[in-house]
Amino acid sequence: MTFRPLHDRVVIRRAKGDLISKGGIIIPDTAKEKPQEGEVIAVGPGLRDENGRLTAPDAETGDLIVLGKWTGTEIGIDGEDLLIMKECDIMDIVEKTEATADTTA
Repeated sequence: MTFRPLHDRVVIRRAKGDLISKGGIIIPDTAKEKPQEGEVIAVGPGLRDENGRLTAPDAETGDLIVLGKWTGTEIGIDGEDLLIMKECDIMDIVEKTEATADTTA
């Protein structure tokens, strides 16, 4: 199925949560906290201003973002749990720098 978010909405794939704590304890699904990071997988065209001009969104497909715990609406598309939310609910876009790229390699 293909889909296209409308207006200033974005579709997010949440990051996977930890299955085991730092101390080695297995965390059951009922006790896990929702990750506050995710990846933008679809972006709407943006909002229109008072003059009818389209204002392009800041988020782009592929951006890594930080979001609130209780933000957005959970949806299921093609068997995958996704989150749809307004762009204004995105708290931060994580930009990778050369320094972080060197430490992750």
